[in-house]
Amino acid sequence: MVLGVQVLAAPVAFSADLAAIEERGYLVVAVKDNWRPLGFVDDTGELAGLEIDIATRLAVELFDDATAIQFVPVSNLDRLSAVLNDEVDLAIAGLAITPMRQRVVNFSTPYYLDGTAFLTRDPAIRTLQDLELGTIALIAGSEAVTHVNYTLPTATLVGIDSYQQGYMMAEAGQVDAIAADLTVLSGWVQEYPSYRLLPSVLTAEPLAIAFPKGNQYMDLQRFVNGAIGQWHADGWLEERATYWGLP
Repeated sequence: MVLGVQVLAAPVAFSADLAAIEERGYLVVAVKDNWRPLGFVDDTGELAGLEIDIATRLAVELFDDATAIQFVPVSNLDRLSAVLNDEVDLAIAGLAITPMRQRVVNFSTPYYLDGTAFLTRDPAIRTLQDLELGTIALIAGSEAVTHVNYTLPTATLVGIDSYQQGYMMAEAGQVDAIAADLTVLSGWVQEYPSYRLLPSVLTAEPLAIAFPKGNQYMDLQRFVNGAIGQWHADGWLEERATYWGLP
């Protein structure tokens, strides 16, 4: 939970280099508010999650003040545009490093390794081999389709438009499992304890902080990379990931 932190309902022009941020006195960060356990609104109405912790820790590193930050909740479609349009200083919003994204923004070193995972509530399904002839729901058109089809070519894949649709199909016994990002499914297990993750993860998709491109932002990127490196070294990132129920 993050107390005393302002959440911006609409984006404003704030993107700045490190010196300007230090002079301003606070960070402006794009985050998710509906992606448990990365960033979500908890039962008290506060933003919480691993990425909220990371953003808040950056504010502490910069200003020695956990409240020196403004959060801008964004949709998945708006995560990069918030950075590109100078609406935020950086984005910590479930962004995996991909070649396409690297063409338009710069990334920090990774803070968590995501990937395509599987969720089921069928006690007979323990490994991927148990799904070789199974029915698997996954978001239509997602990258998971390619990975799952390659790994389990004899399984039946069912495209869904939303995770809520997948949940309804799973509850009705229409699918044996759901394939999605590990971070998404970890949040699912927290909300629906009758489900569990299978031990296999098909891909390695590093999550990282996105910055605007440009030499003026390199000092900010170096500062963030140094902080992430230290957090890995002292175990803080791993401790927070465990706290939020991430494998």
